[in-house]
Amino acid sequence: MYDIGRSAGHEASGHGRDQEDDVRVRRHAAALVALALAASACGGDTSDDPSATGAQPDEDTGGTSGSPGEDTTNTSADPVDDAGAAACGPDDANLFQPGQLTVATGEPVFPPWMMDDDPSNGEGFESAVVYALADQLGFAEDQVSWVRTGFDEAIAPGDKDYDFNLQQYSITEEREQVVDFSAPYYEVDKTLVTLVDSPAATARTLDDLRDGVRFGAVVGTTDLAYIEDVIGIDDAQVYDDQAGVFQALQGGQIDATVFGLPGALFVTAVQVEGSTIAGILPGEPMDDGLGLLFSDGSPLVPCVDEALEALRADGTLDALADEWLAGGGDIPTISE
Repeated sequence: MYDIGRSAGHEASGHGRDQEDDVRVRRHAAALVALALAASACGGDTSDDPSATGAQPDEDTGGTSGSPGEDTTNTSADPVDDAGAAACGPDDANLFQPGQLTVATGEPVFPPWMMDDDPSNGEGFESAVVYALADQLGFAEDQVSWVRTGFDEAIAPGDKDYDFNLQQYSITEEREQVVDFSAPYYEVDKTLVTLVDSPAATARTLDDLRDGVRFGAVVGTTDLAYIEDVIGIDDAQVYDDQAGVFQALQGGQIDATVFGLPGALFVTAVQVEGSTIAGILPGEPMDDGLGLLFSDGSPLVPCVDEALEALRADGTLDALADEWLAGGGDIPTISE
């Protein structure tokens, strides 16, 4: 799936930006505390050379305001090698499989997040992020094991048969009541996807979308939450998967849907003939970016967060986003 994750518990617009800023400040402070505790509490030897994967930038994201993190000129940051990060390495007793990093994702998986429905090939943004993270933690490529899960089953409470799951899970307060998330590895703009000959294609404000535009989206996603809570549509059609949304759009059962920008670029270019990105939608306060999903209370979260921060600091996350998540060009902006 593309952008996924729902937060029915957040208010939609109103205090949107202030609330979002407050959540980010609180999450940032919490992350710093967690890292400090991990550094002081976790013991064990550090890995010899868990160096960060060198990324190969392709093209600038040109127009994509979503970003995995602040760019930095420090492109030679040392790999995570303190006690906290070592605790997530191949010798960690908390791993689901001894000596292996077990990673779950959806079935199927889609570009540009993963390519050829094969998460193990290192191609696509999320697959590449996993292998860069594994390398940062001291795992070789053959020490990364992949499993497939449904989207909803991963969000459910309980133990997981993997170390973490990624399939564009939006970080929300509602979900954090039953699972844990890493720090965000990417932040995604929402876009309006419609057919080129639809009246929705010329919408320039949210008010333009509230009168007569028929929406549809996948159940349990922040796309559906955005339609209902931000745009204010109370009769959106709900589908079990993206294929159902595509068929409904092409069949004239709905006029538009909401999609994260990287997925929308692929959908409109390849998957849905005659479709277009009508505009980038106003920012949403209901999630805090995409995060790796862990079982509640997982001891792996602090050191994985530290490894992600190292990849952010040395420019790896930005470079992978540039390589795999093509830019949006001159897509117009839809205002509130």
